[in-house]
Amino acid sequence: MTTLNKADMQHVIAKRVAQELEGPCVVNLGIGIPTLVAEYMDAADIYLHTENGLLGVTDVEEADIDPNLVNAGKLPVGEAIGASYFNSSDSFAMIRGGHVDVAILGALQVEQSGVIANWAVPGKNIMGVGGAMDLLVGAKKVFVTMSHTSKDGSSKILKECTYPITSTRSVDMIFTELAVFEVVNKQLKLVELMPGATIEEVREKTEADFTE
Repeated sequence: MTTLNKADMQHVIAKRVAQELEGPCVVNLGIGIPTLVAEYMDAADIYLHTENGLLGVTDVEEADIDPNLVNAGKLPVGEAIGASYFNSSDSFAMIRGGHVDVAILGALQVEQSGVIANWAVPGKNIMGVGGAMDLLVGAKKVFVTMSHTSKDGSSKILKECTYPITSTRSVDMIFTELAVFEVVNKQLKLVELMPGATIEEVREKTEADFTE
C-alpha cells in the first residue's frame, strides 16, 4: 500500500507523466501537478505553452523573477531562448486550431468513459475553468494527473462524474499515485501499477470499471 505524503505523491505522478512526452511537441501544463512535469523533462524540443501568451516557458531563478512574467496559474516563469509572445486570442487560436500536441490537466473527477470534471464543485467557490474546455477540444492528446482518492478516501475515478463535466471529449491517459490508465474506446485500461501499489488496492479504490 502506498504511503506517500502529498508533495512526494505529486512528484511521483509528474515524473511518470514526463516519460510519455517525446519531442518535437508543444505541451500545455495545467495548474497543480502538471506544473511539476517541467522538472522532469530533459528534451530540448519539447516546447511549453501557456494560454496567457507564451511559447517557450521555462523555469526561473528567484533572483530573476519578473512580476510581469507569469503563466496562466499566475506563477513566475522564465523564457527559453527563442520563446515567443502573443496575445490571449492568438494563444487560444493555437489551442483550438490543433497546434498543441499534449495538454496535461488536473482533475477533480474522471469517469470510466474518460470524461473529466475539473472546473466546479457544487456549492463551493473554486478558481474556475480557465482554458481546460478549449484544451480538451483542441489538444491532440490530453493527459490527466490526480490523486486516486479524495480526502475522505472515496474514489475519484468513477462510473459517472457527479461534478459538472468539463467537456464531452475523453482524455487519453490518467495518472495517479496508484496506477496509469489508458482510455480506449471510452473504456479504462490499466496499463501500469505505480511503485508500491497493488492490483488489489487499485480495485478497492477505483469505483469505475476497468480492464487489465
